[in-house]
Amino acid sequence: MSSLPHATRTVKTALALSLLLGSHLIPTTTAQATDKPCPQGTCESAWKAASKDDKEQANAFGEPYKAFLSRARTELLTVAAVREAAIRQGFREWTPGTRVEAGDKYFHVNRDRAMALIIGGRAPIADGVRIVASHIDSPRLELKGRPVDEGQGFALFQTNYHGGIKTYQWTNIPLALVGRVDTKDGKTVEISVGLGADDPILMIPDLSPHTARDQMKKSARDVVAHEELDPIVAHGPHGEDGKFSAGTWVFQHLKETYGIEAADLVSAELSLVPAMKPRDMGLDRRLIAAYGQDDRLAAYASMMAAFDASRLPHTTIIQFADNEESGNVNVSGASSTYLPDLVSELVYAELGEGYRQPLFTRTLRASKALSIDVNPGVNPMSPGAWELTNAPRLGYGVNIKLYGRGFDANSEFIAWTRNALDEADVAWQTTTYKVGRAGGGTLGKELAKLNIDTIDFGVPLLSIHTPVAVADKMDVLALKKAIAAFIAHKD
Repeated sequence: MSSLPHATRTVKTALALSLLLGSHLIPTTTAQATDKPCPQGTCESAWKAASKDDKEQANAFGEPYKAFLSRARTELLTVAAVREAAIRQGFREWTPGTRVEAGDKYFHVNRDRAMALIIGGRAPIADGVRIVASHIDSPRLELKGRPVDEGQGFALFQTNYHGGIKTYQWTNIPLALVGRVDTKDGKTVEISVGLGADDPILMIPDLSPHTARDQMKKSARDVVAHEELDPIVAHGPHGEDGKFSAGTWVFQHLKETYGIEAADLVSAELSLVPAMKPRDMGLDRRLIAAYGQDDRLAAYASMMAAFDASRLPHTTIIQFADNEESGNVNVSGASSTYLPDLVSELVYAELGEGYRQPLFTRTLRASKALSIDVNPGVNPMSPGAWELTNAPRLGYGVNIKLYGRGFDANSEFIAWTRNALDEADVAWQTTTYKVGRAGGGTLGKELAKLNIDTIDFGVPLLSIHTPVAVADKMDVLALKKAIAAFIAHKD
């Protein structure tokens, strides 16, 4: 923080993570003209219109965000971090049957891998809720059930991949091993190696230019096969007279260090994630380079908006979902019934014996949802990847995603959202991919299946789905403001 200008308002650090801002700390920033988005590419960067105070606040907001990303490397670690922070902010654990009153603040955890924050609003829950959904998993490598292999004197981990990746980008970078192992006797063992300053790292070695002539004839898709993403775990013989191979030593090390057997790795969730810490990027420090910004950027902004929320018109649910990168699958993903079950429980707690199924479905129909996921921004090296009139630019604010082909929110809901953003003076832009070049919504599709009016937001990143993505600090702050405007806006 010493290299940043002092913000005009105090920036407090939440004890939960030694990183989280307290409530009422982020002032409204100056934005572009409030009556229109970016017609024909004529809007300006939010940095141009920002005051000195606005810039200081964006920089200050980036510091705890980087600290959050440094800890929240997987969905397990993210849920733990959000839960700790929520408790520090006065949130209590919600249990079924608990009626939520105006101003109440609760959290609810789904199997340690997904969760929700609940903030009570003034209107009855049966009149509809506000939902802000993001996902907390990111592209990564995962260990197979029998992960240890040997070759040429090395012990290697056999991996699978989670989410879309360019395989060659995962070679020659420091990797950390994080996750949990669950044993038959009910014990859970937490593992984290590679994130500490003195920890060893793992790495997937690539060929040198001297020996890679055949490799470099391949297409980018085939330069490194998915099955070849095997990091080095240990090397050379171990023990007296070198009687243990590297692979045998790995199992001995796991037994001695963690008390786990080879068979326990079948019931493990161990991930390989980039070990680099988040850093400011550029001499002006306006950008953040970090792993996991897809989509923990939205998760962090949502969490901070929830912490600042007060006197909301409708009860709000901040959803943190798992497994979006693999299609919203499994019980912790957005395609499960976790969210509608939670809403149903809240309605039942409010109505008691007066609860009926039609009243629950009417609650969903009266609700409004904001689905958030980052998206690729205009890359200065390859601007032609976008149709630039409708392209999202770093520093220009949040994106209202206009996919077309039936994925868009209806026009009246988009107008309602525009009004909410403009009244709060939030910098925003629109985003449409090149026709036929990209897909539609992610979590938004699952919310819309519940008959909830849903709109998709995003924040532009460079190098999305790579080990290190790049965000603009002004956009991170704008997203927090946009979420706050969405949940506070009156019908």
